[in-house]
Amino acid sequence: MKKLITCLALAVATAFGGAAFAGTPKDTLVMAKNIDDIITLDPAQVFEFSGGEIIANIYDRITMYEPEDLTKLVGGIAKSWSFSDDGKTITLKVRPGLKFHSGNPVTAEDVAWSLQRVVKLDQAPSFILTQFGWTKDNVDGLVKALDPETVQVTIKADFSPGLVLNAFSAGVGSVVDMKTAMAHEKDGDLGHDWLNTHSAGSGAYMLKTWNANEAVILDANNDYRHGAPSMKRVIIRHVPEPAPQRLLLEKGDVDMARDLTADQIAGLEGAKGIAIDEFPAALLQYVATNYKNPILSNPKVNEALRWLIDYQGMANTFLKGTWKVHQAFWPEGMWAALNTTPYHLDVAKGKALLAEAGYPDGFEVTLDAFNTSPYQEMAQSIQQTFGQAGIKVDILPAEKKAVYTKHRARKHELILSGWSPDYADPHSNADAFASNPDNSDEAKLTGVLAWRNAWDMPDITKMTAAARTELDLDKRKQMYLDIQREVQQRGPFNIMFQKVNQIARRDNVHGFVAGPLFDQTYYRNVTK
Repeated sequence: MKKLITCLALAVATAFGGAAFAGTPKDTLVMAKNIDDIITLDPAQVFEFSGGEIIANIYDRITMYEPEDLTKLVGGIAKSWSFSDDGKTITLKVRPGLKFHSGNPVTAEDVAWSLQRVVKLDQAPSFILTQFGWTKDNVDGLVKALDPETVQVTIKADFSPGLVLNAFSAGVGSVVDMKTAMAHEKDGDLGHDWLNTHSAGSGAYMLKTWNANEAVILDANNDYRHGAPSMKRVIIRHVPEPAPQRLLLEKGDVDMARDLTADQIAGLEGAKGIAIDEFPAALLQYVATNYKNPILSNPKVNEALRWLIDYQGMANTFLKGTWKVHQAFWPEGMWAALNTTPYHLDVAKGKALLAEAGYPDGFEVTLDAFNTSPYQEMAQSIQQTFGQAGIKVDILPAEKKAVYTKHRARKHELILSGWSPDYADPHSNADAFASNPDNSDEAKLTGVLAWRNAWDMPDITKMTAAARTELDLDKRKQMYLDIQREVQQRGPFNIMFQKVNQIARRDNVHGFVAGPLFDQTYYRNVTK
């Protein structure tokens, strides 16, 4: 371990262009974090937690939840908007005087092209926009710049306008510098290959380097619309294990440790020079069953699994303070959340349900899980309690990107994974957990968890489609509560926990903001 920490310190010293040191520069924020889930930094493709956080600091979005008030949707690139009488057309006005990192002005054409680009590239998060009826063939006519400061978007599907504006605050609402991206276009890819490892935004920071499984380095945008950030550089060091993160923090080699366990957080309480912050998060943790498996698709088996998880036992021990029990697909603390937790560990009940399903002696199954803490501890707890009912679980640990890839290919049996909303409207999660319009392998609805788990439920899909169009807020809220109950009782998801982000920092570091969504973490207000 000592060798690992020394190598990491030297790596960051090299990034600064100097020798190793204890303590970080006053104008630089250094974080230790597991970032092995980064696949790309192109906002048209980013759909992973670490990548989403990073692009939130590189690109401003059409609409945003700013760090000063994460409860209020405001204009980002757009300064204002208006709706047609039927709600189908939204006219956006671009904030004047904005510039990209390249120095190019931010125009309505950049905004329209950025949205069109997401649809045309058809990467995993594109469904956030294609749900509005936009396709590769029609998007140019439905999303267009009327003049340098005016964008008009037309929605073909039935959605409330407020939901559309919330969707524009997601990563796919990031506005990309069209001229810079297209200067690096290759084989008609709209600059996608180049943007995997480069940036073309107008946010508070610009990407200097990303070396996979090493570090991400960001440099400040001194011309940012809110003013130049105090931290001239941000370094996110890839430190996959919590123990080295803690040691680096205690030595002063990093300013923040992002992935510490509950025990490590407790051990740092009251430590000289270190402070602990808590940020409620919308990240959910769940175990899902693949309905392609004839055993796991049995309703009685699925019900049995819900009673074979020690939710409270995990929350009270190795997850203490970092996760709380939550069993519905929309996070507590957000509008229309279902906060009932009807399931607890009851081995006798689980065994009885397995017997009714025809498996009195249990069965064998594999469980794919991230190979880091606390996911391995969760997997081992599940393995142990499932085993009490005769279910033999073979844990298959892997890096996050490998687990995601297998899940998206529908190749798993059981999978332990996480999910965070893409924008602050319950439709965001309902569309993932409770809608599956085409269950065929050819559909490739990779951003739809119901599809990933081969769960075909036309009635709940229909309920979800109706909820997204309801304009009466009270009725719409009740519809989402009803959908959550249906998924809670019938779905392939055993939703277990909601995240509480506990972040340890040096006590001279202030202003770091981590919002409830994975892409609402901001560095621009950090000071030392």
